[in-house]
Amino acid sequence: MSKKTIVVCDHIHQSGLDILANDSEIELINAADEPKDKLIAEIIPLADVAITRSSTDVDAAFLESAKKITAIVRAGVGVDNVDIPGSSKQGIVVMNVPTANTIAAVELTLAHMLSCVRQFPYAHNNLKLDRVWRRQDWYGTELKDKKLGIIGFGNIGSRVGKRAKAFEMDVLAYDPYIDPSKATDLDIGYTKNFEDILACDIITIHTPKTEETIGMISKDEIAKMKDGVILINCARGGLYNEEALLEGLKSGKIAMAGIDVFNKEPATDHPLLDLDNVTVTPHLGANTKESQRNIAIQAAENAIAAAKGIAYPNALNLPIKENELPDFVRPYLELIQKMGHLSSQVTKSAVKSIKVTAKGPVSDYLASMQTFATVGVLTESLADQVNYVNAEFVAKERGIELANEVLPNTSGFTNKVKIKLTTADSTIMIAGTVFDDTVQRIIEIDDYILDVEPKGTMIFFRNTDTPGVIGDVGRILAENGLNISDFRLGRDKKQQALAVVRVDGQVSKDVLDALSALEACISVSHATL
Repeated sequence: MSKKTIVVCDHIHQSGLDILANDSEIELINAADEPKDKLIAEIIPLADVAITRSSTDVDAAFLESAKKITAIVRAGVGVDNVDIPGSSKQGIVVMNVPTANTIAAVELTLAHMLSCVRQFPYAHNNLKLDRVWRRQDWYGTELKDKKLGIIGFGNIGSRVGKRAKAFEMDVLAYDPYIDPSKATDLDIGYTKNFEDILACDIITIHTPKTEETIGMISKDEIAKMKDGVILINCARGGLYNEEALLEGLKSGKIAMAGIDVFNKEPATDHPLLDLDNVTVTPHLGANTKESQRNIAIQAAENAIAAAKGIAYPNALNLPIKENELPDFVRPYLELIQKMGHLSSQVTKSAVKSIKVTAKGPVSDYLASMQTFATVGVLTESLADQVNYVNAEFVAKERGIELANEVLPNTSGFTNKVKIKLTTADSTIMIAGTVFDDTVQRIIEIDDYILDVEPKGTMIFFRNTDTPGVIGDVGRILAENGLNISDFRLGRDKKQQALAVVRVDGQVSKDVLDALSALEACISVSHATL
């Protein structure tokens, strides 16, 4: 068998290079020190698999040269520099290494927490740089008996919680997408009320960066916190609104903050750096020798498995080659994923089961429909931690039941797909179809018949079917500067109605509160696709 060529585009730990060099079936090209123009023009065309980091963009130029590449391994977690849709169109599997730096991120979080309560960097600088011995200037506080609020209780958040317990802290977790037992089994408190987290002494955030989590700690949330709160962010830049954070630190509302990540990096001129109550690091979450070694080893092993066609660990996409999938199926896969994502945003609760049904010729691809639906549902809580390869495993790991069924087609549509999402708090059913080969439409939500294009920001307003409601909804949106781009209404036999209102702009809590206060309102939620 001829050797497969793996090109390493950026610097990785020597342990990974050794694994690649010692495999007799692999031809290694270490191009980390090559100029990028030479890498793209001369070396990438030789590759069967490429290993990249943040220094190499997998963009249109890269993909144009990737004539032989079947897989790309991003040696790390983030894939912001990888054109995943473009890779999919060329049948290239994109993989990352999502767990190799878990302990490094956990321990950095604890380091920032300790640095904040004891003001360690400032005491260190005062003695070492200023040569001043003033113990009385550096009275800190203890972690013991302090209440720690953890936002996001996944791989990293849960491990932070376990270690915080060793400091005898009172730990409280907030994550609406997990089973509460994941926290309570560790003797850690669990809450569905975000305001409980805002009342904690120290707050640390460990969520993916999604539409829901960007800026989730902002001016209003900080105002509700204890005076002298400590905030930690070693997850993603932008989860805390940086302007609100700056204002809170200057006013003293926030006593200290430990920050490893920023909205825009490198952040060498950031105003947070001018404050004396902030500990900062330059995005060091994965910067341990052990972590870098683990990343390189996993990246090398994954690249070899992909090159040999054995497996595609942690694949982030499903390669769709034009000649391998009927044209009519692709929009249904995209639609069912959107419907899954929509249903999870509306329910915002721990998922118990996902059932997919299909009618018509598209039902021959029901297994793929199930996969796409599951990815859509779990993306809301896990972002890029779930993918088309691991979706079923992740669902089972979380105790989520997956089911699908082919039904006789009596719908009047050539094809019809439906997802039923059951959570700890509710159930929602969404059905859809595709017109004219590419026009995706949601045609049912629970018992309501509608015709909704699944795109943009949507408000779902369920109400008693009484006069004047539509006018009230329009008035509230207008008062809040939201333009209505589409308004669809469905009615049932119980004298109730469901309005799906697509708007230009972001839906704030004030808008939802105002709509909820209407006498006719039964429920209101929103989602963005």
